[in-house]
This record gives sequence, C-alpha cells and structure tokens, in this order.
Amino acid sequence: MVLNRMCQSAALLLTPVLTVCAMYPASAAPEEIQVYMDELNAPGEVGLDMHINDVLQGDAGTDYPGAETNLHRWRATPEFSLGLSKEFELGLYLPLATLAPDGVVRAQGVKARIKWLAPHTEEGFYWGANLEVGRVSYRLDQNPWNGELKGIAGWRRGKWIVAANANVDFVIDGPVGGPTTFELDGKVGYKLTPGFTLGIESYNAMGPVRSIGQFSTNDQATFLAADTHIGKWDLNLGIGEGYGGNRDSLIVKAVVGVPLGLHLK
Repeated sequence: MVLNRMCQSAALLLTPVLTVCAMYPASAAPEEIQVYMDELNAPGEVGLDMHINDVLQGDAGTDYPGAETNLHRWRATPEFSLGLSKEFELGLYLPLATLAPDGVVRAQGVKARIKWLAPHTEEGFYWGANLEVGRVSYRLDQNPWNGELKGIAGWRRGKWIVAANANVDFVIDGPVGGPTTFELDGKVGYKLTPGFTLGIESYNAMGPVRSIGQFSTNDQATFLAADTHIGKWDLNLGIGEGYGGNRDSLIVKAVVGVPLGLHLK
C-alpha cells in the first residue's frame, strides 16, 4: 500500500512536468533522450514511440549562423520500429519535428536505424549494438548527413536495472565535417513495483575520440527518470539538468510507447 502511494505521488509530480512541456515552446538537444536497453520488438511486430523533449531554461546562443537556438524550441519525434527476428529490429524516425520560437512547426530530417541484441535471458547480462544514419536540416546541423554507432550493455536482477551506451558519432557528408566524437550514457533504476521504476539517467559527451575526457567543455546532463505505464501505454518521463558545456540547464523529456497492436506476417 505504501509503495502504491509512492508511485501515485511520483506520477502526480511528473504530470505537471509534461503539462509545462505543452505550455512552453522549448528546445531539446537530440531528437531522443534515451538510454538503449534490451527492448526489442517481436518478429513482425510494429511499434511506435513518441520522443518529446523540451528545454525550459538555458542559453539562447547558437554554434553557427543560421542555427536554431535550443532555448524555447519544442521537439517531437515519432519513431516507428519493426521486429525482423529475435535479434534484429529496424527503426525509422520520421519526421524530426520542431516547434521553433517563431511558432513555425518544421519537419527537419529523417533517420533510420538497425538494432541487434545477442540472445539473453530475462535476468542477467545483455549486450548489443545499434547503427543509425540520418539527414537533418541546416538549422539543426551544418553537416546534413550523420551517423552513430551505439554499443549497448546492461544487467537486470530482481528490482535493479543497469544499462550503458557507448556512442560513436561521425559525419558522413557535409561542408564543415568534424572529428568523430564519443559519448557515454548510463541508467540505474530500481523497481518500486512491477509497473513503476525510478532511476537516474546520465548523458555525457566525451569530446573527439582522439582527445576524450574534456568534461568541462562538453555537454553533460543528468535526469531523474520514471518508467511506468498507463494501460498499454508505456511511459518514460524525466526532468534533468545540463552542465559542463551544455547550454540547456533545465530539460524535460518523455518517451511514450503507443500500443499499435500491429503485426506483419
């Protein structure tokens, strides 16, 4: 009974966060703020996750002329997924949509991914990888074509979950180019009830691969996050603080799993 009340209280606390997100046109860093774990669609299963994030406070500066400021830019990205087998899943972010401070909604890119997970049991260690390639508008990046290779590792035991992603980001094509960079993301969660997990998510840009470790000049962010569900709808809700070189000081994010109930034979 006490745990149920804790879960209900946490849900009530996080609900205003999403309400504020709808009230303020705001920004976000990437199109998704998420630590990849061992979720994978069953073969033929079609999934849809809505990635929503919003920067409530931060610096309005930009990295280059013509870029959209992160401050007061709201972003919503539907991610469609298809299970290919017990180990592989395809994904498509279409479109990457933003609501800019001028009130204009823009579709600013598309990305595709393929995710692989090694066979594993429900509890214990798991690992895999995700490859993502996409094109975005000049407002979001000087180089339109970019890619990311993500290493996935994690562990589940009882009420605890631990996950880590090692991300290598690279430019495929563009006028400016740039070095290959590295980011290390992590998540630790504790399952308060079978349907409610509370945890910490950390996102840490490490800089160019050749000179990893410049924390003070690279983007860092830490989130208090909750994983729960309402009926068949899955929810990952978080509120976080950016620091280091991150212009976004107060960030709200949500990942909403939409129950499509579609299977391709």
